[in-house]
Amino acid sequence: MNPRLKPLTAALSIAFLAPSPAAAADYLDPVIVTATRFSEPEVNVAANISVITRDDIRNTPARDLPSMLKGSAGVDVRALYGSLGIDSTIDIRGFGENAGSNTLILLDGQRLNPIDLGSVSWSAIPLDSVQRIEIQRGAGTVLYGDKATGGVVNIITDKSGTPRAGATVGIGSYDTQTVDANAAAGNDVGYFNVFGHYAHTGGWRENSQAEQAALSGRGALYIGQGEGFIDYSVYNNRSGLPGPLLSAAYQANPKSASTPNDSQRNDGYRLRPGIALPITDTLRVEAEFSIERQDSHFNYVSFASEGDRARESWSLTPRLRWQHGLGNLKSETVAGIDYYSGKVDATYTTSASQSAKQDSLGMYFQNTTEFGAGWAGTVGARNQRVDQSASQDAYLGSFGPQPGLEGSADYTRNAWDLGLTYSGDGWRAYGKGGTTFRFATTDELFGYDPFTGNPTFAGDLKPQTGTLGELGGSLALGPVKGRVAVYLMDLNDEIAYDGALFRNVNLAPTRRQGLELEADWRIVSSLLARVSYTYADSSFRDGIYNGNQVPLVPKNKATLRLSWDGGKVGQYTAIANYVGQRYYSGDYANALDKLPSYTTVDLMAGWNFKPFSVSARLLNAFDKRYSPYAGYSTFQSDYYYYPADGRTFLMTASYNFR
Repeated sequence: MNPRLKPLTAALSIAFLAPSPAAAADYLDPVIVTATRFSEPEVNVAANISVITRDDIRNTPARDLPSMLKGSAGVDVRALYGSLGIDSTIDIRGFGENAGSNTLILLDGQRLNPIDLGSVSWSAIPLDSVQRIEIQRGAGTVLYGDKATGGVVNIITDKSGTPRAGATVGIGSYDTQTVDANAAAGNDVGYFNVFGHYAHTGGWRENSQAEQAALSGRGALYIGQGEGFIDYSVYNNRSGLPGPLLSAAYQANPKSASTPNDSQRNDGYRLRPGIALPITDTLRVEAEFSIERQDSHFNYVSFASEGDRARESWSLTPRLRWQHGLGNLKSETVAGIDYYSGKVDATYTTSASQSAKQDSLGMYFQNTTEFGAGWAGTVGARNQRVDQSASQDAYLGSFGPQPGLEGSADYTRNAWDLGLTYSGDGWRAYGKGGTTFRFATTDELFGYDPFTGNPTFAGDLKPQTGTLGELGGSLALGPVKGRVAVYLMDLNDEIAYDGALFRNVNLAPTRRQGLELEADWRIVSSLLARVSYTYADSSFRDGIYNGNQVPLVPKNKATLRLSWDGGKVGQYTAIANYVGQRYYSGDYANALDKLPSYTTVDLMAGWNFKPFSVSARLLNAFDKRYSPYAGYSTFQSDYYYYPADGRTFLMTASYNFR
């Protein structure tokens, strides 16, 4: 035997004999909130929902929230720059370029998607504060409204006051430094927790340096069997903008920057007071009032331009759960109101100032009734109205002075869904059908005349609508547990940007259909294999592009994860992630080359020496060159790329004070 293998063989032998405390927990029925907006067992949920647990988060190589999701079936993650996830987009069920407006991101049930085309403020959520992440694939329009067409990601934060305090520091490649701290306490009166995060990296690419800082937490007072609480977060992030690389530069030196001096900065806060109270044994009310502000500054040195953008929003989201029964049947109804109001003001040094406002009112209900013998049915509906307005100041254009621009639009849409589940001991099957909708964002209301360059208002941009059907289920057989879903979604008037017209348009009818598979195999108590596979066919079903694929959507995607808990000798994880070929951004005609497929491998090792713990992470271990986002420039007659980071390393050390 190779002497180098002897320590590993001994360690494996010890691990196979040692029981793993997490092994039994892996097969408990999960409790989820995304499917009803209240905590419920998964057994009656007619949807494909998976949960990334706190243990999964702790034992994965990823160190930012978006990257935590990329191994899940049906989910694609695309970042333009860097390893901190500041500008990442989550794509569920194949929306490609339009993913950011069709995947709803929630923090404890409250939407993080802004009313414009700005990215989600991932920096506002320290990773240590996350208890679990729930991923609901398929439209969540009835419960959550606009932007939930592809699916919903609900980030659930820690709400406990279990006494604790800890700190983690990290160092890594390219001058990466991280500091995280947490503390919590509680008694019979109430509790609090607080989480702090700081990260800095010099960046793998030139001008891809980034820095982020965040402080968040929760304070609560008990009110009988309920509580009144306030969640809060303040954050800051700043980063370079190295820009895309044309083909020759990408092949010669993917670390280079086309815009070596451009940068951005974001500062913001969020406050969310609320209550969660049982009124009676069968009636519970929960409500939140949320206010949020973000100020952004962009310095485009390469274009001799600067810009500032201020975004403010507030919301009120009360809801009731009534466990009323239906004759002799167990039945409950969830009903609520979502009111959101937001405005955006933007100023630029080289063009006219813009502003936009959006108000949205949605009302919804969902009823779930158990019919006995393992059967349960769900019916729900939503009505939502959106009022939007946008304006731009007068300015001096290429053809002389141009007048100001104003426009407004208001739309009302309805959605419904029906679901049926049948479950037994260790298995569940479901079917669902329904409708969905999406309204244009405020940024999508602006366009430009392709001949004069003058701004236009896209008041004729209709809401996107669609129908969907899905079949799926889950099964646990001894050490193997899996879930599968097949789906079909037809959309009309899908909203997308047309590069030839320089404005957003309603596309010809499109279709999403596919297969999602996830499986866990507990090989022995200490060794877990997890595999996910996605087949996604996103295509046009009418019009001049009939039969063509939607750009940036890989038909095939797969992930293999191996986790070994060696007890005293450490915990080890290896993840291989495969993303298949897809068409370049904007290539609706499917006339250009395909963006190559790629496979990356991430590794992690951790050792617990209570109260100390140490971890080491190696991302993109084989230094694979790839670009998660790329397109074709008609002006340059060339492809352009946003290269992903090459091999990077991070080591952290933690200490728990109590």
